[in-house]
Amino acid sequence: MSSRTAPHPTLEERRSAGKDARQRVPRSSIEGWEPAAGRPDPVALIEQQNATREPDLVPVRHGRMMVSPFTFYRGGAKIMAADLRLIPRAGLEVQLCGDAHLSNFGVFASPERALLFDLNDFDETLPGPFEYDVARLAASFVIAARNNGFDRSDARSVATAATGGYRSSMSTFADMRTLDVWYARLDADEVVANAASGSKRPTKAVERSRKMLQKARTRDSLQARSKLTEVVDGEHRIVSDPPIVVSARDLMATYSIAPETVMEGLHTLLRDYRATLSNDRRRLLERYEFVDLARKVVGVGSVGTRAWIALLRGRDGDDPLFLQVKEAGRSVLEDHLPKSRYRQPGERVVAGQRLMQAASDIFLGWTKGVEQDRYYYWRQLRDMKGSIDVETMAPSGMAFYAGICAWTLARAHARSGDSVAIASYLGGGDRFDRAMTDFAERYADQNESDYEGFLDAIHSGRLEAIEGV
Repeated sequence: MSSRTAPHPTLEERRSAGKDARQRVPRSSIEGWEPAAGRPDPVALIEQQNATREPDLVPVRHGRMMVSPFTFYRGGAKIMAADLRLIPRAGLEVQLCGDAHLSNFGVFASPERALLFDLNDFDETLPGPFEYDVARLAASFVIAARNNGFDRSDARSVATAATGGYRSSMSTFADMRTLDVWYARLDADEVVANAASGSKRPTKAVERSRKMLQKARTRDSLQARSKLTEVVDGEHRIVSDPPIVVSARDLMATYSIAPETVMEGLHTLLRDYRATLSNDRRRLLERYEFVDLARKVVGVGSVGTRAWIALLRGRDGDDPLFLQVKEAGRSVLEDHLPKSRYRQPGERVVAGQRLMQAASDIFLGWTKGVEQDRYYYWRQLRDMKGSIDVETMAPSGMAFYAGICAWTLARAHARSGDSVAIASYLGGGDRFDRAMTDFAERYADQNESDYEGFLDAIHSGRLEAIEGV
């Protein structure tokens, strides 16, 4: 039996690694980015993803992506992954989110019931260059700022708040003890309180944030039951609202799938999923019994992948638990980076999430699907989850939000990568900030061009779209 010994370089060796990386790859090298010659057709990349998705939901995905350049960007992680493969890289690797745009951050409850602000989407997570996540985050802020009608100066300031915030935060983590980095987290109530203390009177953005936190605290399985179920023969059952929600009992009429086939497969998945939980959480899950199942559409980029919600019951009908069962495929980054060490994509998602988040859902687990080459991960459907309404933000509010997203991303990277080496590479000046902001502006221009090409594909009939769903 062989054992793997983790390297333990000294602080000076880690700092030197960052400085040496500067010589190989100057921090300004990403500045002046242009799309590569022979760049893949963005519409063709979307079509590649559609090939493995539910055919009836593919037009829904297109309809959600065509709302604006911002929604298109949210659904275009595969497009940007193809572009990022050619950007200059310092060679300093972290666990990547893989899709670190500003709408993939939000609040949720920790196991201790505190509301935390953190990354909340890990479908594309994979080890890779730290620059990939920073680039996707920075570009998302420029695109969102333009979507909100900000002028060029304000859009640039928001992006710089993200890039500079990442650099300064990584410097902070580089000076912290190892366990302090691991325990670092953002309490959502404290974030809002700090925002409020920075002004003489609460701004509209602060008031909206407070209301969002209040609403998040109500978003649990009981609230989901009131929204998603009806009583049938004395039992709560999930209500169909096709194509967004299709209950198991309606699958035959809608998709010619016998409910008993679905139920049999679910019980197999449930058994395998339980085995991925720690013993205490497995024992907790065993206190619940299965009640009902439905297919449920989620997100923008994920539309068309298979996603289910399962209703379970604890001590009685007033003790529900909703779990989300979401399909996991290969990360879009695996087209260009080394393949995941995990054979099951669901395990890849779960492992990445646990490594990057300050605290993860107690029911987070994974399983192989019943069908060939289908994999899933499991988590609670609603556990005090909430998100910021980006489209109502003013420049000052978006800049503040960029700062807390940047801190969160740096903290996530510091948990898995070498914060000292990365901080040493980034340095104390703003050279990296300016270069990455320049990239973000250029990529926002490219995204707008891709969006127009996407709309042309819909209008020409190459792609089908259903709007407003």
